[in-house]
Amino acid sequence: MNRRQAREKALQVLFHLDLNEQEPQIAISNVLEEEATDSFLEELVFGTTSHKEEIDTIIKGNLENWTIERIGNVDRAILRIAIYEMKFASSIPTNVSMNEAIELAKTFGDDDSSKFINSVLSKVKDQLPVK
Repeated sequence: MNRRQAREKALQVLFHLDLNEQEPQIAISNVLEEEATDSFLEELVFGTTSHKEEIDTIIKGNLENWTIERIGNVDRAILRIAIYEMKFASSIPTNVSMNEAIELAKTFGDDDSSKFINSVLSKVKDQLPVK
């Protein structure tokens, strides 16, 4: 599984967790079905869920005339993954995290998702130390 595929699977897992109270490992197993797990996928899921409160605070602080509850589940999961990578995964360049999030939004979000994701993440990027 390459990193893009791991991000797609992480998005599915986090979307699932947003809708159902479940342990992350069970959600990973459900999404993967018979497929082997991946260390990057697990890092994204467990990292994002363990820092969810802090990540959500960052999201809330970078929304204009919007609340985190109004964000669609897909867009919210994409933002959480990207912000986890930008803040906590020091080996991943910020621009890579942003580009990957925008691509996920183009694939899985609605027509305006990629612009929305880009807007929020650009604000977040300006607040984080340079990697």
